[in-house]
Amino acid sequence: MKLLGIDEEGLDMALEALGSALKSRGLAIVEADKEIELRTAPEAANIVKKLRENELSRDLGRAGLETLAVIAYRSGSTRSEIDWVRGVNSSTSVRTLLVRGLVRGDEDERDRRKIRYSLTPEALAHLSVKRGRELPRYSELSQEAEAVALREKANES
Repeated sequence: MKLLGIDEEGLDMALEALGSALKSRGLAIVEADKEIELRTAPEAANIVKKLRENELSRDLGRAGLETLAVIAYRSGSTRSEIDWVRGVNSSTSVRTLLVRGLVRGDEDERDRRKIRYSLTPEALAHLSVKRGRELPRYSELSQEAEAVALREKANES
């Protein structure tokens, strides 16, 4: 409330007005103690469920498989690294893999502004391996990918 420069009554009025405006838009305000979130409205849950199931039922496709391979063989990659290897924007592919639970994104230790994507146990199960290093030609391909990345960084300097 201090950040907004209003008192509790003003906040309640603003939330009431926002809630009314969102009523027919599939969104709702959820309040839990002193936390407030914007969420999918309960009446829109079935539509969201159908959309999600539709997205999850499709094949990964070539772009998704390429992106998954880059992440797997590089032992985690940032989006810019994936884009560089594939030569195209990989945002949609990364999003699809995240939604399906095949990759997860964690803060990059070297650059906190970036997200480093890695395989999840679900992806390993999907690929029928227990560890990433059990993938075909893992040692050879991961070393080659690392060498290419190092050469590229040297060329940028």
